[in-house]
Amino acid sequence: MLMEKERQEIVDTCLFMLREGLVVGTAGNVSIRKDDLVAISPSGVPYEEMTAEDVVVFNIDGERVDGILEPSSELPLHLSVYRSTDALAITHNHAPASTALGLVVDVVPTSHYYSAMFGGPIRVAPYAEFGTDDLAKNVTAALKDRTGALMKNHGAITTGPTVKKAVSMLPILEYVCDVQLRAMATGTEIALLDDAQMANAKQGMAGYGKQPAREKK
Repeated sequence: MLMEKERQEIVDTCLFMLREGLVVGTAGNVSIRKDDLVAISPSGVPYEEMTAEDVVVFNIDGERVDGILEPSSELPLHLSVYRSTDALAITHNHAPASTALGLVVDVVPTSHYYSAMFGGPIRVAPYAEFGTDDLAKNVTAALKDRTGALMKNHGAITTGPTVKKAVSMLPILEYVCDVQLRAMATGTEIALLDDAQMANAKQGMAGYGKQPAREKK
């Protein structure tokens, strides 16, 4: 089966999103790029029933290569992002805090240094109907020099060099949005980090969690 490993990774990622409460029903999608091929989750298939064979494969020009099911309606969005960035995986969801915050701001300000993990202030792509070229264009622009963005009246999206990395950023994006929403709810002034503080945070997190290899016993 073409891209068998990647297709199974997509199934596993969808199940992770479901277990972690990052999606409601099938309201989300996942894709992986390998060379000029893109494997993407199918439309409307319950995650707990999805198999690797259900995942469909298209080339970067949007032509079907393998699989018989209909792809996610956001295929144009995924392809547009791949054509415009060096991302090799994309995850998209409709989690509550990120969706809600996208209704009331155009940019998520730097209220938490985790924003540096996405490249800076998190942009909100203007609304366009799901599955359209307009949405693909808006989100691709919002992701310029970023690895995460919100979609107005819609949800959130993250990218990465692997699908594991991309999906690991969804809970962090949701956390940043939740913190901002709670701070806004107080009605008081929100302390924001300036450019220098964000640059320092980005530098500090570059090596975060990296440990020397353990000796094998």
